[in-house]
Amino acid sequence: MSHLGKATCAVATSRLILKVEHFTGILARRADPKGKYCTLNDNRARLAVAKRPQKGRYKAAESAKTTQQLRIIGGQWRGRKLSFPSVEGLRPTGDRIRETLFNWIAVDLPGANCMDLFAGSGALGLESLSRGASQVTLLEKSREGAQQLRANLQLLGAANATVQETDSLQWLEQPAATRFDIVFIDPPFAAELWQQTFTLLEKHQWLNIGAAIYIEAPQHQALDVPSDWQLHREKKAGDVRYCLYYYQP
Repeated sequence: MSHLGKATCAVATSRLILKVEHFTGILARRADPKGKYCTLNDNRARLAVAKRPQKGRYKAAESAKTTQQLRIIGGQWRGRKLSFPSVEGLRPTGDRIRETLFNWIAVDLPGANCMDLFAGSGALGLESLSRGASQVTLLEKSREGAQQLRANLQLLGAANATVQETDSLQWLEQPAATRFDIVFIDPPFAAELWQQTFTLLEKHQWLNIGAAIYIEAPQHQALDVPSDWQLHREKKAGDVRYCLYYYQP
């Protein structure tokens, strides 16, 4: 066979192989319409599948960035999961710390009037309601956070709670219309609002005699509490220090 004949034969063979592989690729895609596999020579199809927008996946990732969840760990709503927004400075009290805290105040909580300053996710106020508090006032500066607190209260069917969309320090500046049995003080750590809060609680007499005052702060944070606040319990968890005082004038 001449060189020309051999070359013609090789070209024809190559074309036949390409047609067979192309047909095999079509069969593969028809056999699996979801595009889970394709032939090695069908690179364009494989790249098209890889570049196809995954709308549901992107949407879920975006949602995960904007909302988080907390779990109520005791009481009538034990195990319920609630959403809260990812607001700057919002740092919910962890489950282990909450469990310890509510063991400390178990005898104080039934029928108590509670105030959750800097409520954020509402972890402390909602847990109090679940465990028998008669009334809870939640103060939250963020509009998004306050709206979510109201939504969660509605979801739980809790009518004995009030959400105040306000700056907590400004709210405490007014004369006390009512006094509280339990007050939770867990502000954004970077804001360093502890001392101002202590001063305003004392100045405007927000506390009932014998009131429990819970404070959460970084371990290094100095806490100069009023002289008539008696330390009852104190613990540390990681970089967090948490304390329980009682108001004994």
